[in-house]
Amino acid sequence: MIQRDKVDQLVRRLGFLEAKLSSALAPEEMASLSREYAELKPAADQAAAFLRLDEEIAAAEAMLADPEMAPLAREEIAALEASRPALEAAMRRALIPRDAADSRPAILEIRPGTGGEEAALFAAALWRMYARFAERRGWAAEVVEQAETELGGLKELVAAIRGQGAFAALKFESGVHRVQRVPETESGGRIHTSAATVAVLPEAEAIDVEIAEGDIRIDTMRASGAGGQHVNTTDSAVRITHLPTGIVVTASEKSQHQNRARAMEILRARLFDEKRRAADAARAADRKGQVGSGDRSERIRTYNFPQGRVTDHRIGLTLYRLPEIMAGDLEEVVAALTEADEAARLAAMEP
Repeated sequence: MIQRDKVDQLVRRLGFLEAKLSSALAPEEMASLSREYAELKPAADQAAAFLRLDEEIAAAEAMLADPEMAPLAREEIAALEASRPALEAAMRRALIPRDAADSRPAILEIRPGTGGEEAALFAAALWRMYARFAERRGWAAEVVEQAETELGGLKELVAAIRGQGAFAALKFESGVHRVQRVPETESGGRIHTSAATVAVLPEAEAIDVEIAEGDIRIDTMRASGAGGQHVNTTDSAVRITHLPTGIVVTASEKSQHQNRARAMEILRARLFDEKRRAADAARAADRKGQVGSGDRSERIRTYNFPQGRVTDHRIGLTLYRLPEIMAGDLEEVVAALTEADEAARLAAMEP
């Protein structure tokens, strides 16, 4: 049974937010409350339907005292009670604690792991997969920092994926992605195993992380390029070092002003991610109710090219649709991971 006080509390909170949002607020508070309102509204709608069911049953029960209306009232009560299990199930799903960062844009970082040049080429293939997925969702994928190998692989890539719910869809991608295939650099036809590491962070706002001017060092430098006419000959690249943590962020697009803003975005995201991880560690029991830990050292998925197979090891999902997935069709994978996470969270809520 659903606790009535939780439902009442949810409805009251939404009413409070509606009243606050109709008043004059500072931009930061308006943004924060608007985000909370958007997150609570679906659950509040379910809560309203749940409360309305009890009211309708009470009204029908009151009709039982009238002999002429009693037969109709009993039929109505039976129909309303029959709808209760589905409504309660929907209500329980709506009450699952949500990640407050789900609605945010995502910061995506991809780096090659073991496997040398083949790992770098696989990292580039992963970036194309995510960029195409973003395009299918109507999101913008903006490269902030990119370093390539001579063969077109990636030494490192940092990108911002901007769109509603980008972090919610991509957050389970953090971890080690393993590939089994005949490398493009291999002429003997032998299958190699290599890996790339993906990290997905929620984009942070200034209100989330306070960065003191004295805590950062900003250096400008010449941006590296592929050579020839494309080399950036001006000192436009920006490197920001966060002195308390040692985190270093670079951005090397054409505009130095834009690079500083982008680098600060990435720095805030990394500091916000550390803050979230610390909170998760403090709630270790809650982690058992989630899909994976988000640990970047955790092997989460294998892409087997000879068999055309993709396996997500966390939920035991195997799909023989590797070409489609590498082309950006991640919908089935994302849906399965989201469903498994919700089921685990729901189970953790049960007494």
